[in-house]
Amino acid sequence: MKNSTLRLSLSLLFTFSALTMFAQRDQIQYLRFNDKRGINIFETGKEDTIGFEGVKLRVGGDYALQFQSLDHSNDLVGDTLSELKSNINLPHANMSFDVQLEDGIRVHLKVYLASRHKEQPYVKGGYLQVDKLDFIKPGFLGGIMKVTTLKIGYDEINYGDTHFRRSDGARALYNPFVGNYIMDAFTTEPHFEVTVQDMGFIGVAGISNGKLDQSVKVEPGPFGNDSGIALYGKVGYDKQVNSDLRVRMTGSIYSSTEANTFDHLYFGDRTGGRYFHVMDGENDVAEDDFLPRYNPGFRRQTAYQINPFVKYKGVEFFGVLEQTSNGDDEIGGDYTQLGAELIYRFGGSENLFFGGRFNSIDGENSDLSQSREILRFNVGGGWFLTKNVALKGEYVRQEYDGDGWAGTKFQGGEFDGFMLEAAISF
Repeated sequence: MKNSTLRLSLSLLFTFSALTMFAQRDQIQYLRFNDKRGINIFETGKEDTIGFEGVKLRVGGDYALQFQSLDHSNDLVGDTLSELKSNINLPHANMSFDVQLEDGIRVHLKVYLASRHKEQPYVKGGYLQVDKLDFIKPGFLGGIMKVTTLKIGYDEINYGDTHFRRSDGARALYNPFVGNYIMDAFTTEPHFEVTVQDMGFIGVAGISNGKLDQSVKVEPGPFGNDSGIALYGKVGYDKQVNSDLRVRMTGSIYSSTEANTFDHLYFGDRTGGRYFHVMDGENDVAEDDFLPRYNPGFRRQTAYQINPFVKYKGVEFFGVLEQTSNGDDEIGGDYTQLGAELIYRFGGSENLFFGGRFNSIDGENSDLSQSREILRFNVGGGWFLTKNVALKGEYVRQEYDGDGWAGTKFQGGEFDGFMLEAAISF
């Protein structure tokens, strides 16, 4: 990062930190708290606990910094991976705005001030969320809107539950570990989304154009005419059974419907991977900022994700069963992802935690290609010094297996080591 960019990012972050002292913090309706209180919050609920008192602004931000001590290797003769050393990674910084415009209507905007993939500030996206239609007339469709949320904008789509627990640029408080999942289902696209929540039951239906970079111009080449659509949805049940037990189960589907849709479901996070430079080849023409995640690269696909979540007192389980298949039947190919997290939170306000995560993918890029496997283990824990500040540490190990990696730098590849992360969100 250039020094000027770093100074600008930090100056903006501290400036807006000061502004929040004067902004009406937390007094925004139907908002997920950007601190420890937001952990294990998925869709924003329909409980109306904040009265409308006029237009309100909440300015927030995030800052994350890692110390990395990882090493990597492979079995490819003649190929040398880049040398890694223990040191500080590039800091991440976010800035966000939430504005209460009307009773039951708010707008959200997030800016990545600095990240691994793009060092300069740029807009992640934003959306308008509508939980009431009283602006038309008081009580308009009140029975329907009591259980319904409308969202329209350019932001992350609600496919699966993993995106609620991942690190998003500098926002790392919700993630009990440092890294995200290997097949990281996260993409920011223009979308219209309807969510219904009633008596614990959840239903989501959404539509997007499947594009990350928007343009009406048709460019020549195999990826130029990117004019398809993507449909997605979710059904589930989320219930606080009693004071000790909460149970949630959801199933999601995503389908890009046109052969010319250049799909970004597993390639939509422009901030870059959380483990820096692992599996980078010394002779690579360009560095891959997104390693060690994996993108199947299907131009269109149908994906399913099932997520069980159980929290009993301080013990928390979150699972992932995901399958994605190539929408081009003539080529074929599919991948399966498995994930399981077991976390124990303890202390007077569950401000301490430790646990482990298992994550694997297995599949082929086409019906004629050979199998590729990736296996990852994380073990770690953390401490919330306050509701806004957390320290995390983990040991991570990832291995590559399967004939599909033969002849590439991933042949017999592996990396392991320790990560420390400090995260601040407000």
